[in-house]
Amino acid sequence: MSVTSVPASELIAMSKDKGFLAKQLYIISTYPTDGMGPVMANLEAHLAFQVEIEASGIMFAAGPNWTEDEQEWRGDGTVVIRADSLAAAREIAAKDPMHISGARDFTLRPWFVNEGKMSVELSFSDGKFKLI
Repeated sequence: MSVTSVPASELIAMSKDKGFLAKQLYIISTYPTDGMGPVMANLEAHLAFQVEIEASGIMFAAGPNWTEDEQEWRGDGTVVIRADSLAAAREIAAKDPMHISGARDFTLRPWFVNEGKMSVELSFSDGKFKLI
């Protein structure tokens, strides 16, 4: 019989033992419920909320998802947040004005981050930085 899953606790322990990042984040996949009209009507309030959770340290990253040909946006997006639990992440997602208004709905998945690299280039002379 083939194994179809591994307990999260085992993967967490293995990741920590290997010295990986072992950081629990949450992915909010948000999508329109009734076309682009309601999405556009709630966009400013949504963006203000995004800036608020970014400033408070909750947001890791967020943005719209283009179509596969990279030519259009059909109203869906991804938000990656920090939270103490899945329930706390759900509460945060539910507070988004897009979701409160019903313009978009969301799914939520835990994301256990182990590998990757983030580089920042900082120029001391002019204070400019670039995320690489």
